[in-house]
Amino acid sequence: MSNTMPESIPTDFPAYTASMTHYVRRRATEVNIGEVPLGGNYPIRLQSMTTTDTMDTQATVAQSIRMIEAGCEYVRITAPSLKEAENLRLIKAELRRQGYKAPIVADIHFTPNAAELAAKIVEKVRINPGNYIDKKKFEIREYTDVQYVAELDRIRERFSPLVKICKEYGTAMRIGTNHGSLSDRIMNRYGDSPEGMVESAMEFLRICSEMDYHQIVLSMKSSNPLVMIQAYRQLIVAMEAEGMHYPLHLGVTEAGGEEEGRIKSSLGIGSLLEDGIGDTIRVSLTEDPEFEIPVARSIAFRHPESVITEETSAIQAEDALHIQHNPYSYMRRHSVEVLNFGGTNVPRVIADFSGFGTAVSPESLSVIDYRYEAESDKWHQGDQGADYIFSGDVQPDFMLPNGSKNILQLKAWQAQPDRLNTFPLITADQLFLSRADAFPSAVFIALEAENISDALIAELSEARNAVIVLSTKAEYALTSLRTAFFRFENAQMRQPVIVRSVYSDALSEEEFILRAATDVGGLLAEGFGDGTWLGYRSGTHALINRTSFNILQAARTRISRTEYISCPSCGRTLFDLQETTSMIRQRTDHLKGVKIAIMGCIVNGPGEMADADYGYVGTGTDRITLYRGKDIIKRNIHSDAALDELIGLIREDGRWLERAEIMSL
Repeated sequence: MSNTMPESIPTDFPAYTASMTHYVRRRATEVNIGEVPLGGNYPIRLQSMTTTDTMDTQATVAQSIRMIEAGCEYVRITAPSLKEAENLRLIKAELRRQGYKAPIVADIHFTPNAAELAAKIVEKVRINPGNYIDKKKFEIREYTDVQYVAELDRIRERFSPLVKICKEYGTAMRIGTNHGSLSDRIMNRYGDSPEGMVESAMEFLRICSEMDYHQIVLSMKSSNPLVMIQAYRQLIVAMEAEGMHYPLHLGVTEAGGEEEGRIKSSLGIGSLLEDGIGDTIRVSLTEDPEFEIPVARSIAFRHPESVITEETSAIQAEDALHIQHNPYSYMRRHSVEVLNFGGTNVPRVIADFSGFGTAVSPESLSVIDYRYEAESDKWHQGDQGADYIFSGDVQPDFMLPNGSKNILQLKAWQAQPDRLNTFPLITADQLFLSRADAFPSAVFIALEAENISDALIAELSEARNAVIVLSTKAEYALTSLRTAFFRFENAQMRQPVIVRSVYSDALSEEEFILRAATDVGGLLAEGFGDGTWLGYRSGTHALINRTSFNILQAARTRISRTEYISCPSCGRTLFDLQETTSMIRQRTDHLKGVKIAIMGCIVNGPGEMADADYGYVGTGTDRITLYRGKDIIKRNIHSDAALDELIGLIREDGRWLERAEIMSL
């Protein structure tokens, strides 16, 4: 992840958005895509991609219809060669015959001739500049300036025919950069970085501009949401510097499935949408594509605004708050250590047991990854064991597990004769009445972002033993909480801050997960937050606790489990991706901190899994190639033996543990 910023990006204003403290939707150029235009004042469009064999016309049409009826507005179909590109004609004709007019998008990676044919048939083509014409052989090579320019000239010559065809046929184009498939030339000059992703797209975009072609959409995808967020922000700055305002397609590539995939997607996509960025989205889940659309809808239409919100002088004045914050690279907010919050500690998780109608018991803690063994009177803590328990007005009548501590409301805390490992939660009003130093060890202070005054910040700055519990009632939680962090930073207030987000009981479990990932995960991705405290009465303690840890993992701030980077499947996939991913999970999901990529074909192979430790890649029918990072270790293993070979590779690296070993730790 980059810690530097291109010289062209200003350090005194968040040029990627009109406001970091209010919702202001970015105004993008309007692009015509069939009968479903994009950008401008149009609402955010939803899309997905078929997983069927493109040569199977009926299966692809049937799946496309299921997607469209689920709400998919653009249907993307892979066209890896000329024969698939030609078959798009039959697929499109059959969909139109049945009355479905959703635009078709041809997905192209390596084959210019397939793109040129598809551009004459469908409404939009997607190319990946990292491997479309450009060279990508994972070679270590230094390019001189002369060689670099020569390569650009070669790209211009080979890319221009596609641009001409798109102009002639009125076909739109997505220039879709992926973090894991940057060309050798870009990698050697910019590294595996957001800056490289941006430049890879800008090179192709400049050629289009020279040819007066502007029906363009751009994307900056990565399986790492932090890289993805940084790349989109930097792309906007780069485009603005050259007078370009093209719409953006948002997505976290290879997000995975189930809760993990939803959280990574919402963290990346949702946090950008909160900043008014994004015109179409695709949620890449390792599930059937029609199931992606309801998730995308929940992320995209959380807020009612579908048109541009105009800037105001008040917004611009308040944005002066951000001046010390660099939004283009990750840097964790500096905070002092109080208890085990802040400083160099990983963010902590608070489990809220207040108000559920039952007292905290050893049995109730089992759902937050604690296991009590009555025979030996010992506790066993898992990797997702909450660090603190908030029990409200009732002190637990048993000793909490070693390593965990309790938080109580002030009156309940004051009533306790033994306050070891128990701490009070007070309000800002109570702070002014008693001062924080009246508490002997540490105190948690609950604040609402909307009610923070300069006087309160001054008082808090003197509270050396305080941990701030920050919440908001604002509809746009991310921008409201971010504003509070800006105020803390400008005042050089260094107390650790827990982000507390409480959600309506009316939300479904999936909506809760998605909103928490955006609100809390978006802040963590910017380096804000020393802990999480989620509230959701309709959910179980297990769901809430698991969501907290999964958000921390997606934000790369606390690793507590195995991570899987699995592509969502498409017509190129050479095995049943969902079944294979499930099989690999069953054998490896106890390997904390190990990242395993499961890719259906070579297109989503060594490049797309740039962030993984190990790769399991389909390279032929029933044939798998294994990678360590981007290096091929074993080729063309039969699928029956491939998982055992993968486990053998992990053993060889000293990273394998048996489940029994973990349980005994």
